[in-house]
Amino acid sequence: MPAFQLKTCSIESSANMAKKTPAPSTTPADFEQALKELEAIVERMEQGDVPLEESLRQFERGITLTRTCQEALKAAEQRVQVLTEQNDRTETRDFSDSDDE
Repeated sequence: MPAFQLKTCSIESSANMAKKTPAPSTTPADFEQALKELEAIVERMEQGDVPLEESLRQFERGITLTRTCQEALKAAEQRVQVLTEQNDRTETRDFSDSDDE
C-alpha cells in the first residue's frame, strides 16, 4: 500500500509543478543524485525567500527524495549484512594448500 501512496503523491506533485516552477518529478537514478537534489532543496528553503506554494512543492519533492535515499540505504545495509553473513561462513585456507600445485 505505501508504494501506491507514493505514486499518487508523485502524480499530484507533477500536476502541481506544471503550474509554476517546473522541478524534476522523476526519481533520481541513484542515491548520490537524490541526495544532491535534496541538499539543493534544503539550501533554497533555508534562504527563506521561497513563496509558500513553491515551498510546499519543494517540501513534497524533498519527502519523495528522502524516501528514495532511505530505500537506497536500506538496500545497501541489507547487501552488507548478506555479505557479512557469507563472510562468516566462508572457510579460509592458505595458498600453499591449494590442489592446483
